[in-house]
Amino acid sequence: MYWLFILALKSILSSIIGSSFYAWFKNTTAGVWFQLRVDRTMEWVANRYDLEIVTKEQKWLSQYPNLATRIQDLEKEIKQLKNNKKK
Repeated sequence: MYWLFILALKSILSSIIGSSFYAWFKNTTAGVWFQLRVDRTMEWVANRYDLEIVTKEQKWLSQYPNLATRIQDLEKEIKQLKNNKKK
């Protein structure tokens, strides 16, 4: 019974330490480089094996459909304005 308590405590402490480390590490130069590398690798894997990875943006857009349509409309307007400016 004690080993279960020890394992649970070890898991909780490891999670807290890992979360704290990542909060610090993500803002360092090495952390930014590492995250970009992981993102590129995950994108390559998704394209290679034809997997669909739901991004945070897609998940957010599905949760807020009205805002999603407004953002898409604004992006279309920006494209139109850029095209008119180039002509």
